[in-house]
Amino acid sequence: MSDLIAVGFKGEDTADHVLNTLQALQKEYLIDLADSCVVVRDQAGQVHLKQSINLTRVGAAAGGIRGAIWGTLIGLLFLNPLIGLAAGAAVGAGTGALAGRLSDFGIDDQFIRSVGSTIEPGSSALFVLVRSVTADRVLPELQPFEGTVLRTSLSNEQEARLQQALQGVKPEA
Repeated sequence: MSDLIAVGFKGEDTADHVLNTLQALQKEYLIDLADSCVVVRDQAGQVHLKQSINLTRVGAAAGGIRGAIWGTLIGLLFLNPLIGLAAGAAVGAGTGALAGRLSDFGIDDQFIRSVGSTIEPGSSALFVLVRSVTADRVLPELQPFEGTVLRTSLSNEQEARLQQALQGVKPEA
């Protein structure tokens, strides 16, 4: 089961730096991220989302490949596989991009926008869906960014320990 964690940071670029750190830690198998999203609230108060997975691009690529295969097969029936390949790839990429644009998985965008609108202008927030984490190795890496826990699906005790770790407070023995 995954845990949702939303952490706010001072500065518009800080959440991007934290996500880069988490992705580096993921390569070391210290954390397993199911999904992530950076929210930036600019000085004008506008909320901008930066999804970690571009579903439009993924859908277009997958649809283009499927369309090319099916187009080639259908083109073979009409003795013109090259036209079938080109037409199938074009139609497949278009429908795949549309399907990717309309689909959403992971963290709900409406939830991200509603929480993102509560952060200060000129700041950022990071939303992560974490499958597993080696907390004693990951949390010290996040401490220099001085984040504030906004929302989590963690228990109250786990959330308090996370906030203490982000602020550099040693847990009580």
